[in-house]
Amino acid sequence: MWDDNRPCVISPQPVSGPPLWPVIDSSDACSVPISEIITVEETDVNGKHYSSGKWQKMEKPYAFTVHRVRRARRHRWRRAQVTFCCADEQLLHLWLQTLRELLAKLTSRPKHLLVFINPFGGKGQGKRIYDRKVAPLFTLASVSTEIIVTERANHAKESLYELSIDKFDGIVCVGGDGMFSEVLHGLVGRTQRDAGVDQNQPRAALAPSPLRIGIIPAGSTDCVCYSTVGTNDAETSALHIIVGDSLAMDVSSVHHDGALLRYSVSLLGYGFYGDIIRDSERKRWMGLVRYDFSGLKTFLSHHCYEGTVSFLPAQHTVGSPRDGKPCRAGCFVCRQSRQQLEEEQKRSLYGLESGEEVEEWKVVCGQFLAINATNMSCACPRCPRGLSPSAHLGDGSSDLILIRKCSRFNFLRFLVRHTNQGDQFDFTFVEVYRVKRFQFVSQAAEDEDGSVRGRGKKRFGQICSDQPPCCCAAPSPAPRGMRLGRMVELQKDPAPGMDVFRILVHLKETKLDTR
Repeated sequence: MWDDNRPCVISPQPVSGPPLWPVIDSSDACSVPISEIITVEETDVNGKHYSSGKWQKMEKPYAFTVHRVRRARRHRWRRAQVTFCCADEQLLHLWLQTLRELLAKLTSRPKHLLVFINPFGGKGQGKRIYDRKVAPLFTLASVSTEIIVTERANHAKESLYELSIDKFDGIVCVGGDGMFSEVLHGLVGRTQRDAGVDQNQPRAALAPSPLRIGIIPAGSTDCVCYSTVGTNDAETSALHIIVGDSLAMDVSSVHHDGALLRYSVSLLGYGFYGDIIRDSERKRWMGLVRYDFSGLKTFLSHHCYEGTVSFLPAQHTVGSPRDGKPCRAGCFVCRQSRQQLEEEQKRSLYGLESGEEVEEWKVVCGQFLAINATNMSCACPRCPRGLSPSAHLGDGSSDLILIRKCSRFNFLRFLVRHTNQGDQFDFTFVEVYRVKRFQFVSQAAEDEDGSVRGRGKKRFGQICSDQPPCCCAAPSPAPRGMRLGRMVELQKDPAPGMDVFRILVHLKETKLDTR
């Protein structure tokens, strides 16, 4: 069987393993693993003559086409097709039957998806991107969809609470990080409601969601998609969804004054980054340039926040924020950290250790330009390596980044480091820790409530990361004096705290690989 005058081998096993069919000894041969085949279909060649140069011409060939994934540059995937011809109709049907049986065994592939499209996010191209780039691929792969075009804020979240979601294999959101946040809150919230879990209890054991979330990037920076796939390309994300790729992600939660504020998988920004978000939300009419404008304005203001940061180090994790080991497919750090955390939980369950009681809270005081906590690298086109290049998606921890008060020039040097290959943590005024829980209390709150050290033995409320600097406004009003994602000036109420819940959701994406 020949493809356009060159040999091609289809393998039902990964490329690294031996194919079940004979391999053609040729430097031009291309191997197609079954896991990267989208679909196969019989093809009408309309009596065209096909010749390999070695085989004689076939007057009436039979043919079938394999639609597959082709790996392009910069982590992009593209759809490609290979047409195979033969002179024997029986052989043709044998190949079709065999390939379809092999594809049917790939149970991780979705068959029925719920799709939310945000027509307003980014440049307002969400519907167009889905119709032109994604829908044809879903149709080709025989993936049925139920589409909801959102009309208002929290439309997707409310729908997930009301719809019967058991019939779906997954949920796809077309939009930016704000749209993903809505779907995340709706799915996790619905899962807890169905499981009878009180989300307002900071110490509640949250139930993991049975459904996966897919992201079709159509927002401003698409941080979550870029950090996990390595590109914000719609076709690439659609192909990852079709072939059933997925990755497990930690989800953090923010509790304040006995109530859940929100969940997140990306960034909590207090200070500089939070102020940019707050200011840019008022200037959405400016489009994407609002981030540059608000960033310059916030940089020139050079506002500092005085207070106390308390955190619980993530002792179960392998590695550190500065070890230069980014999270990749088959990540050793995530795997080892997961095993160690499971062992700790077992010991705590059987009373061998009192868990949190034997762990020591660390306290850092001072004036800070920014306090950030990242569950992932938070990479985007403007910051290719992210705010914390070695943050991991599934190790049960966050990277806590403290930028102390410094000159504008030094702070500018720190920001510029994010755009090159330099170590952005290599400054005397920057500290980074890997933590599983932390809280920040402003100086004003300390003056009224007393030192946070005096409350150190009490259980801290959980604080969690919010969306990256491209998310939409918070879905519900924040407590007085506090801004989600920016959290500027906490009042005398108990400080919000962050806790990282391991693997509550699965993304229909895959981690960056090294190929």
